Amino acid sequence: MADQIQSLREQVLQARKNGQTLNIVGGGTKSFMGRKTDTDSATLSLAEHSGVVEYHPVELVLTVRAGTTLSEIEAVLAEEGQCLHFEPPRLGDAATIGGTLACNLSGPARPWAGSVRDQVLGLRLLNGQGEHLRFGGQVMKNVAGYDVSRLQAGAMGTLGVMTEISLKVMPKPATTATLVQEMPLDSAIDYMNRRAGEPKPITGACWLDGKVYLRLAGARSAVEATVEKWEGEVFEGGNGLWQQIQDMQHEFFAGDDPLWRFSVKSSAVMPSLDGPWLVDWAGAQRWYRGQATLSDLEPVAAEAGGQVSLFRGGDRTGEVMHSQPEALKAIQRRIKQSFDPDGLFNPGRLYSWL
Repeated sequence: MADQIQSLREQVLQARKNGQTLNIVGGGTKSFMGRKTDTDSATLSLAEHSGVVEYHPVELVLTVRAGTTLSEIEAVLAEEGQCLHFEPPRLGDAATIGGTLACNLSGPARPWAGSVRDQVLGLRLLNGQGEHLRFGGQVMKNVAGYDVSRLQAGAMGTLGVMTEISLKVMPKPATTATLVQEMPLDSAIDYMNRRAGEPKPITGACWLDGKVYLRLAGARSAVEATVEKWEGEVFEGGNGLWQQIQDMQHEFFAGDDPLWRFSVKSSAVMPSLDGPWLVDWAGAQRWYRGQATLSDLEPVAAEAGGQVSLFRGGDRTGEVMHSQPEALKAIQRRIKQSFDPDGLFNPGRLYSWL
């Protein structure tokens, strides 16, 4: 665990001098995401740039280097009875906080706890000119102008090298319980949305293999009262199931079939496709396993009020993210030019045109 900023900066400056593109890597657990890019890029590793910089449990603020693993962060927070509220997916033991933010990954609690993007208070970033910049801070109201810190969520490293991240953390819930009942998908979508709208301690709602699962978490009295009021049986293996879904270790995610991620209106009724589904976030995130093309699925996602991306597998030489309108493309190109004028960082990883 050490500060490697000087070495990282030197590598960026050398790459710029040589006209060498860079592939930014943390733990490498999410290397399958995005497009298949130029193999001639040199690797810029942040694996050794790790460790806790500052932690203020009373203030609920944690600052860490970008290469710090999620397991290390969770261990530090657990000592104070705290956690990362957005439940970051651990796609391997080496998964880092920098990679989690770069890929904008959040777990089952996202509709209620917010996303990783929502928890970022500030960060430090190496731009394509080797400048070490600071954005945001360590409190919620710290932004004037563009919110560059949260702009990194989902940018997949195309805007710079994140070196340090400040996050809001939260206390762990006192108790949890999971209710389960059999239900067809169309009925489950309506049911999950109705339950999500009630003032109850719900922190998870998903549908899988013909069953709907609702997770309750918080004060014991509130959880127990809701369990007595709502339908469904208490599922004793609830904690394990939610962890499997969070870390994408459930058998649904196994195998080589392409994995598609739909981000749509939670109440949307979508046409049936040939393949299995896992519906999370009370209907707002829907995972689909099946052979299809992006052009086939984009109209389906648009009709449901959202977008679709090829998350894993399939042909990754073409586009894997939902098409963007020309106006938005122009904005994204200008932002890229501002941070990385020579196009050093992860070129083409997000889109072929970026």
